[in-house]
Amino acid sequence: MKKILLVFDGTNFSHGCFEFVKRLNELAPVLVTGVFTPQVDYANLWSYASAAAPAYGAGASFIPLVEDEESEVVSENIRLFESLCQRNGIRYRVHTDFTDFVLPEIKKESRFADVVLIGGELFYKGIASANQFEYLKDALHVTESPVLIIPEHYDFPDTNILAYDGTDDSVYAIKQFAYIFPELTANNTLLVFAEDEAAKDFPSKDQVVELVTQHYPNLELYKLEVDPKKYFSTWINERKGAMLVSGSFNRSALSQVFKKSFVADVIIDHKLPVFIAHK
Repeated sequence: MKKILLVFDGTNFSHGCFEFVKRLNELAPVLVTGVFTPQVDYANLWSYASAAAPAYGAGASFIPLVEDEESEVVSENIRLFESLCQRNGIRYRVHTDFTDFVLPEIKKESRFADVVLIGGELFYKGIASANQFEYLKDALHVTESPVLIIPEHYDFPDTNILAYDGTDDSVYAIKQFAYIFPELTANNTLLVFAEDEAAKDFPSKDQVVELVTQHYPNLELYKLEVDPKKYFSTWINERKGAMLVSGSFNRSALSQVFKKSFVADVIIDHKLPVFIAHK
């Protein structure tokens, strides 16, 4: 049984995330911990962010909380979460004891979970869209377990897209996905080499095939013949029922990887779940 940390921005309940947990629980029982982060004071956001940036390294990392954590909206979302878990036979816990800024609390909670689920469309959607994505990046940066970013509307995955570029980070993500979600490894799986158009073949092909076939029995190798920075999101969004598995999101490389844009584009498009593992 795995422990799933389901992070809700206090005022926004992600039905897409809960539906994913529900489907996982049908495949193998899980324990889900609902973390209800409180509302934030958007009016004072940027003054806090500017003051925190030098110490923390990210402009939007410290979002100030409103004083009334137990607002009626948050309380309603907690009641909804509890009733849905009870109705669907899901073991659950609820955590609301936030006394400081949001991201340090998420960091601490994620340390004690197998995987974190975040609703990519709703996570502090009150922030302007560009800054909302920056804040989501900050959340990815601080988590101490792999993260699944879930859109609100998607097909539950029957295909795994393993993004591979020959690096240890991409292999790490492939292994972590198999360890955490063995119930999904029997899906049709594409090991996609999506890095250098000039490369003639997969880096360390024999070794990676030897490893991946032990976990993903329905494996196919696929070399993307287009520039992934321009066309990867278009290609993958056309594949219904797909989930992207991506690495290279360790703390030192996070911003550089997002500059490649193709994984960021997939997240922003909100079409399919994205699994991200960093060391």
